[in-house]
Amino acid sequence: MNDVAAEGDLIARKEGSAGIIRLNRPKAINAVTLEMFHDIDKALDAFEVDPDVAVIVLEGAGERGLCAGGDIRALWESSKVKGDLGKILWRDEYILNARIKTFPKPYVAFMDGIVMGGGVGLSAHARHRVVTERTKLAMPEVGLGFFPDVGGTYLLSRSPGEVGTYFGLTGTTMNGPDAIYAKFADAVVPSAKLPALREALTKVAPRTSSDEIDRLIAGFATGEKSGPVAAMQARIDGWFAHGRMEDIVAALEADGSELAQATLKTLGEKSPRGMVVTLKLLRLARATETLEECLVREYRAALEVFASDDFREGVRAAVIDKDRNPKWSPARIEDVTPEMLAPYFAGVGADELKFPDSK
Repeated sequence: MNDVAAEGDLIARKEGSAGIIRLNRPKAINAVTLEMFHDIDKALDAFEVDPDVAVIVLEGAGERGLCAGGDIRALWESSKVKGDLGKILWRDEYILNARIKTFPKPYVAFMDGIVMGGGVGLSAHARHRVVTERTKLAMPEVGLGFFPDVGGTYLLSRSPGEVGTYFGLTGTTMNGPDAIYAKFADAVVPSAKLPALREALTKVAPRTSSDEIDRLIAGFATGEKSGPVAAMQARIDGWFAHGRMEDIVAALEADGSELAQATLKTLGEKSPRGMVVTLKLLRLARATETLEECLVREYRAALEVFASDDFREGVRAAVIDKDRNPKWSPARIEDVTPEMLAPYFAGVGADELKFPDSK
């Protein structure tokens, strides 16, 4: 076993022909910090040029999940004092997200247990995305006065129909087959078989192709391709096919079904400004070809979010005080004005997001 990084919050080492990257903060469900992003980048540098490394495997320590997201508390504390952690962390994180998508060696993400926010960014852009019967994948950022970032707008806008709009605006949790249907994952492997799959990945030959890795994973997979959300898609498409939040709400209000009313209640708990920003980002992403373009747009909007009262209030209610009672500003969707929206879509800050040329 050859260590690339010391065993701190991020463990990176070779096991056989696999470059293992393990998020190692199990008590925090492996929430990722700025330092961890930097360590992942360094590990990828080393594994990319090492001829003995045939495949990358991303995994999370502990039993609870791959990753519960970014270090929200640290971002909240920096935002309160008008610090620059958001600008630095999101810049480096988004550049890493883009690198993962174009990484030249097969990159396998074990999306077992909880996978949220920043954890989605490290896994759902991978070439090979493995979920299990324990997977709980979500992008709940709108409930924090934020929007689905880390390339979330790119991923959600490519889900079938309006499924991505539904998941992005409600923050509803996907199970493993849901994640495959929504194009966030590729194969369901029972969690009991993950150790055997992991062992097999450490034994693949150098220069093994992605197609061969797909076939290897398929040998452990259940073959499931769609979960509960697939059966709901026709109704979701009807409700969420609009370009304005007011029209989505009206469509749900006009539908007396239990599902429509439950969805309406969920939306009622989210940041009105966050929902309007998210919907516009999703519609723009749908007409955008590359992940990088979406990440630049997300970065511009994230800088505005970081300076906003809604973000601080959302994190306070969900993470700090945990009273689950945020006071959003404005409190109603109808009161989100074009003037409020404009700064989220201005060009400020985009020049800081420089993507290296794809190797």
